[in-house]
Amino acid sequence: MVNLKETLHNIAVAIVDDPDQVVVLCEETENNINLTLSVAPEDMGMVIGKGGKIAKAIRMVIKAAAAGSEKKVNVDIR
Repeated sequence: MVNLKETLHNIAVAIVDDPDQVVVLCEETENNINLTLSVAPEDMGMVIGKGGKIAKAIRMVIKAAAAGSEKKVNVDIR
């Protein structure tokens, strides 16, 4: 299975101006995987995108990467 935490980190680092501020936390339960992405405040607009399009795309990619898993994946951007 793909390492979702590492995948999300790599996507975020490619988008932001300050890659050292990218932090991904992973909390896994029996039925869920919760990923929390934190970036520098000045990079938040780059990660969310106009109308939330980039955030939606990030969530779609992570959910597609987790397709083999039976767990529900949530991506929270802070």
